[in-house]
Amino acid sequence: MVARLIGCLVLCVLLVSVFSSYYQAERERFVLRRELNQRAEALADSLQPRVEALLRRGDTAGLQEVAQRFGDKEHLAGIAVYGAGETPIAISRTLTKWVSTRPETLVRAMRDDKAMGAFLRVQGEPLHFRAIPLHGENGVTGGLLVVHDAGFIVAARRQAWRDMGTRVLAQVVLIILTTVLMFQHSIMRPIARTAAWMRDLRNGRSPGASGLAGSDDLLKPLANEAHSFARMLSEARASAEQEARLREAAQSSWTAERLTVALRTKLNGSRLFVVSNREPYMHTRKGNTLQTVVPASGLVTALEPILRACDGTWIAYGSGDADREVVDARQRVRVPPEDPRYTLRRVWLTKREEERYYYGFSNEGLWPLCHIAHTRPTFREGDWKEYQRVNEKFADALWDEMQGVEQPIVLVQDFHFALLPRMIKQRRPDARVGLFWHIPWPNPEAFGICPWQAELLDGLLGADLIGFHIQAHCDNFLETVDRVLESRIEWDHGNVNRGKHVTMVRPYPISIVFPAAPEVFQNAHEHQAELLRELEVEALYMGLGVDRVDYTKGIVERLLGVERFLEKYEQYQGRFTLVQIGAPSRTNIERYRDLIAEVEATAERINQRFRSGKWQPIVFLDHHHSHDEVDRYCRAADVCLVTSLHDGMNLVAKEYIASRYDGDGVLILSAFTGAARELSDALIVNPYDTERLADSIFEALEMKEAERRARMLRMRQTVERNNVYRWAGNLIGDLCEVRVQAAGAVRKEPAPELSQGAA
Repeated sequence: MVARLIGCLVLCVLLVSVFSSYYQAERERFVLRRELNQRAEALADSLQPRVEALLRRGDTAGLQEVAQRFGDKEHLAGIAVYGAGETPIAISRTLTKWVSTRPETLVRAMRDDKAMGAFLRVQGEPLHFRAIPLHGENGVTGGLLVVHDAGFIVAARRQAWRDMGTRVLAQVVLIILTTVLMFQHSIMRPIARTAAWMRDLRNGRSPGASGLAGSDDLLKPLANEAHSFARMLSEARASAEQEARLREAAQSSWTAERLTVALRTKLNGSRLFVVSNREPYMHTRKGNTLQTVVPASGLVTALEPILRACDGTWIAYGSGDADREVVDARQRVRVPPEDPRYTLRRVWLTKREEERYYYGFSNEGLWPLCHIAHTRPTFREGDWKEYQRVNEKFADALWDEMQGVEQPIVLVQDFHFALLPRMIKQRRPDARVGLFWHIPWPNPEAFGICPWQAELLDGLLGADLIGFHIQAHCDNFLETVDRVLESRIEWDHGNVNRGKHVTMVRPYPISIVFPAAPEVFQNAHEHQAELLRELEVEALYMGLGVDRVDYTKGIVERLLGVERFLEKYEQYQGRFTLVQIGAPSRTNIERYRDLIAEVEATAERINQRFRSGKWQPIVFLDHHHSHDEVDRYCRAADVCLVTSLHDGMNLVAKEYIASRYDGDGVLILSAFTGAARELSDALIVNPYDTERLADSIFEALEMKEAERRARMLRMRQTVERNNVYRWAGNLIGDLCEVRVQAAGAVRKEPAPELSQGAA
């Protein structure tokens, strides 16, 4: 292999060197010939007046003197003066061996009365002739011939080729030595290290990353594949060990591998399509660098394992400023970038569509409508029309992706696409359509505020299956349908019969991927001290809040609870700090901008009241944090506060539990979250009850270690058992069991225009 590589390199160098040397030699030859021609022309022009004068006087001796004087100049072979005859009147002695009779160049110059130059070989010697006609009273009476020796040009060309040979020989030797050394150092050694690293991995040992070739660009693809292989092998081993433990305990658990097998079986050759507003990967530009960003989203966290498991298609709004640069002609890109496992189809929205469909109807209308957080919903006719149009645009993209797929499985996500299920069913009756509603569903009285409640319900009931987080939300939905639409409700089974179509309504508590505990992890107290040093705060206990800055999350209520805690339990002043991670969200909406200002003002007021030295009670981090960064804070916090005023599930609570590999920590959880139904070992609070919230913080910090660990163990078992793979397996499994219309009924037609319903 090395010999072939060296041979190819030497051949390339030879070809390049020969071409460049030939070009250089020819260029130098051209320049030297041009300079010689210019020199001959200048000399001939300077001699012409004097020679013509001597020729007119018939001064042969004078002409010979001139010819002899110019016979010993550099590269000058000599000059000759001719009259009307064939033999020269005067000629330099050095020129007689080459020129005797009048040369053809001079004949043409005298005939045409025009100066001429030419490179000729005479007796094997390269010469340059410059011929000029001489004039008398009767016209051309003779000619002047200036001859230069051009041998130095040939010699320079030969020297250039000799120099090229020397350079090529040196380059070949250098290439051989460099290639051998580089191949040995940069390829053979890293490959040997990687092979040893993979052998250790195969044998069950835990090799360090230092043994893996990954820093060199040359071997980066190999390193990336090795990393992916190692990750998949580790996950498979962890899953196998977990399955073995569960079989030993006569239990069953959902893993990524089990979900993959289950989905392949359930899909039976069909394909899964997921539709959401938010995309799982964004492409952005930072200077000249193209970056891939994973948006902070519980929805992305929950859905990506499903798409990875079955190589499905995810259809979403392309919101990154460089998203268009990476898609193909059909607006597709394979993701994740480092290990492509499924297809992302991007849909483009105009600024007007985004403002009215997303910020307007979805987030100023439906979001506050469904969350009982005392923010008045705003409904505008223009927002509603854009909401309809964007749902239709996504239906078109989905229709395009489903071409040629028999009985596709479609999973629509959240309140942004309430009209989409009906649109899909009208075009593809053979599709199995499910919709998961990630936020709460309010009671019928609250939902009745929406002017288009009938149209929204009609769109939703186009689905074969509608999922909510908890049974209470299912009940609210069924009651709303019963009150607004003509239908038959099967209360015992949770089904809606309407227009010969049955929609199942079921609870599916969403969850997270439960990570395997690392073999080595930092002590929580040491980790906490390190984080507080980075924040430049001195404290003995650390609380944590992680939220988007949203009025449903109860951030202000949480801060007021901390304030009351420090008032009531003064011994914790100077000892307890709450780190509040608050990612800005929907800042285009005035209510959200006001909330950020309110949170900042409340935190600053509490800090000014209690701050002492390097301690302060609140640290507000108002920027986005990656999942790894949030995980660091979760592993270090003594207590995590989840105080949502109303929430569908709240995955932060489950992520905090999953991050506590040490089995310690306390979760304070709002009773108004879906997670409170599963995590009963958390300290359940009413976030509006500031007094009780303060007492819960005190109780968490004073709780005995044995009780903390017992509670955390039970919650970890719950989250591990009810993970995102179980959620996906149950949801899609139920959807795949739905009976649908035969594929022959498939047709594409516009969705009917929805009329405005009663309020």
